[in-house]
Amino acid sequence: MALSLAISPCPNDTFVFHALVHGLVPGAPPVDLTYADVDVTNTAAERGAYDLVKVSYAALPWLLDDYHLLPCGGALGRGCGPLVLTRGDGPDGGSGNGTGSRADLTGATVAVPGDRTTAYLLFRLWSAQRPPARIEVVPFHEIMPGVAAGRYDAGLVIHEARFTYPRHGLTALVDLGEWWEADTGLPIPLGAILARKGAVDPAEATGWIRESVRRAWADPAGTEAYVLAHAQEMERDVVDRHIALYVNEFTAELGAEGQAAVDALLGRAAAAGLTPQISSSRATAWTS
Repeated sequence: MALSLAISPCPNDTFVFHALVHGLVPGAPPVDLTYADVDVTNTAAERGAYDLVKVSYAALPWLLDDYHLLPCGGALGRGCGPLVLTRGDGPDGGSGNGTGSRADLTGATVAVPGDRTTAYLLFRLWSAQRPPARIEVVPFHEIMPGVAAGRYDAGLVIHEARFTYPRHGLTALVDLGEWWEADTGLPIPLGAILARKGAVDPAEATGWIRESVRRAWADPAGTEAYVLAHAQEMERDVVDRHIALYVNEFTAELGAEGQAAVDALLGRAAAAGLTPQISSSRATAWTS
């Protein structure tokens, strides 16, 4: 039986899962692969659509009845947070101070990549005292052009947009990763890998993913054609920087620090009434 897997086409996911997808992990089953933005996989996972699936950490409160959180394969780290972008120093393109003041987006329309993404959850925590007037969920690839064209006052972006937003004439109003790290001292938990209960053994899945990561690190050139074939930004420099930032020690092992970051994010979100309350044991990555 093939293992159904859903990941994004982003370079970090295709790099991590190259070996597993291509049958290079000994003992792993064949893979029936779906590519989708994380907002799509968050929703699909609620239906139990995939055996293994990449989702936002922010979506875990709705998913952990049916899925195990795996301790590897995800995206978590430092210096890799979402950005809030505008056309100028402020959301109106005017002379705002550019410091990320919570007053800067009052009255603004902000485009976000999904209502259960970690990026949007961080944005809601950051802007809680003075939220924007309107939020629009927009496909990720439409956010920067939409802000540049004036359809939105600001946009919330992730991944390779960190490296390419100046091309659109945009300014980073705030780096939510820097805000989170300064406030908590913890890395930022972005994307998680889940294994569907009753469909895939979490111990086996953990082993397959770790071996896939190991092989990618051992032979990065072997992943190149596959990664570039699916990357939205085809420039090799952008792809390499993307992988170096998002595929790190937490990808191989979430560890105590990574788990603390997950607990802090979900604990703060629940305390603010933004997500359902869940016990820490349910949000703990599978380890035995």
